[in-house]
Formats: sequence, structure tokens, C-alpha cells
Amino acid sequence: MPSCAVVSFIRLIIMLMSSILLVHATTDVSRASGPKSKTGPNTAAVKVETPVNQLPAAVAEMRDGILAAVKSGRIEDLQVPIAWNELPPTFAKEATPNPIEFFRKQSGDGEGREILAIIASLLEAGHTTVPTGKDVENNRLFVWPRFAELPLENLRPEDEVELYRLITPDMLKLMRKQKKWTWYRLVIGADGTWHSFSKAE
Repeated sequence: MPSCAVVSFIRLIIMLMSSILLVHATTDVSRASGPKSKTGPNTAAVKVETPVNQLPAAVAEMRDGILAAVKSGRIEDLQVPIAWNELPPTFAKEATPNPIEFFRKQSGDGEGREILAIIASLLEAGHTTVPTGKDVENNRLFVWPRFAELPLENLRPEDEVELYRLITPDMLKLMRKQKKWTWYRLVIGADGTWHSFSKAE
């Protein structure tokens, strides 16, 4: 039978090891979560995502379908991914019973190609995820570009370079003054539903 001193020593070793493991686990969680800014809407909930090749299959399929229509150069081809939804995506505050014609009217060239270019620039930019609902398998929205859900006040120089591929410096100044994103954003649900493509208000 081990002496009381030996038993006490073993217990002390076990307690020290448990404390070390607890500290290590807490540190890992903190690193995974990353720093949270105190400014900007939804900052604590928004997560900058991993590369597009790690998107959920349903989200990647919808994104690829939209990009295929974009790369065709024909605005009418956008009707294909639109039709994949049970309900059409939101494209404006008002109802858009004919989204293809709506895009033609919104596009500076009159053929919808400017709109296709905007969609391409959004989907090729970084995205974020925003939590929504309690459905475990469909509780995230994937938002392009990531800047639409992030604070714009303290961007890094490399972030601004990326952002200027989407908007002009004057537009960024105005957004910072208004403290919100006012350019286009595109949203796809975790189940692959295309929720919206519209200007943020």
C-alpha cells in the first residue's frame, strides 16, 4: 500500500496537469474566436470565412451556378440559378416579377452586363457568415462581400486595396460617414437558397 505522502504527491501532480490542460484549452478557444471589435453592426456575430473551396456543398453549388450565368455575359442566363429557389431571391424593396428586365433597367449598359460584373466582383471577394435561426443544419447566412457586415472605420491597408476593387474611395468615405454599407450585397443560406442580391439601404 502506498504511503499517505505518495498518494498526496500523486494527487498534486494530477491537479497540476488538469490546470495546465484547462489553461491551454481556454487559450485555443480564444485564438479561434479572434479579437472582437467594439464598433460596427453585428461585429461579434460575424465571422470571416475560410476559402471558397471549403464552402458547404449547397452554398458552393449556388455560387457556381450564379457565376456560370455571369461568365456567359447574358443576363437572361441568371434565370437558371434564380429558378433553383422555391421562392425568388430579393432584388429590391419592391417586388420584381421580372428580375431579368429589372436588371437590364438597373444596368448602365442597358443589357444587364454591368449587373453581371458587379455580381462577379462580389462573389470573387471574401465573404462572411452571419448566424440566423436555430436550425442546426441551416443556421448561417453567407454574405458577399465581407465588408458588408464588418466595421469600415479601421480597415487595414490591404483591406482597403481589396475594397477599392468594389467601390470608389468617395463611396467609402460616405459609408464611413453614414456608418453602414450601402453598396450591393449577395446572400446565400447554408442550404443553398439564394436569399438576395440588392443594394443595402
